Amino acid sequence: MKGAPDISWLALASCFLLLLIPLAVTAKLRLGLTRDLLVAVCRMTLQLILAGFYLGYLFKWNHPGMNLAWLAVMLVAASGSVLYNSALRWSTFIIPAFLALALATLGIVLYLNAFVVRLENLFEARYLIVLGGMLLGNCLSANIISASRFYQAIDHNRSAYESRLGNGAPLNVALRPYMKESLTAALRPGIAAMMTMGLVSLPGMMTGQMLGGSDPGVAIKYQIAIMIAIFTCTTLSISLFLLFTRRVCFDPQGNLRTHLVLKPK
Repeated sequence: MKGAPDISWLALASCFLLLLIPLAVTAKLRLGLTRDLLVAVCRMTLQLILAGFYLGYLFKWNHPGMNLAWLAVMLVAASGSVLYNSALRWSTFIIPAFLALALATLGIVLYLNAFVVRLENLFEARYLIVLGGMLLGNCLSANIISASRFYQAIDHNRSAYESRLGNGAPLNVALRPYMKESLTAALRPGIAAMMTMGLVSLPGMMTGQMLGGSDPGVAIKYQIAIMIAIFTCTTLSISLFLLFTRRVCFDPQGNLRTHLVLKPK
């Protein structure tokens, strides 16, 4: 089976003409998204071109130390993105966010490499960086939703939360409804996506492999593995984040330290 045909730069440039449709809709309805859309497309294009450049070198050199270093850069960027798009303070949460994402992502990627793909070199660039990037990219929105919702819900329902504490409930018990709410909100989209996959949607990894010449059966196996890994990574990273931040964000009596947690309005 042949790989996908190459796309010339001129042909790729013609693809940008499709943006005239969303730009026209945005302008007609005055959605106020024109600038954001143009900035996003320009950033995406530049970042992907740069990614293609440096990934070529990383795949060629394939040095474990360099591969881990680049994964660390990706983790820092992902942690910053989670906090930038949430209501949480950067200074309080950047280290817990990084640790939670790092432990979840690295642990699951190494598990995939060792027991699913069965690589001899667990730190091979093609798998460590590509799979790590897929996990991070798919975990980000869920982490943003869960982190913000958990602490904002406690702040908005402070009287009910403090009432539980006042009635003798341990911190774990008082926090359980908010943890349940935040995790449910973050995980439901992933469950919904898995329910319709293959029937309504053909996911990007599978279609990319088939366009690249892989057998559909092999592509399907990889897609099943990566979807399970994404959902597990999302669940683990959110749980670790909430666990790591609990000691900092609550005083010994269980009261929320709002000045350390939420950005000023």
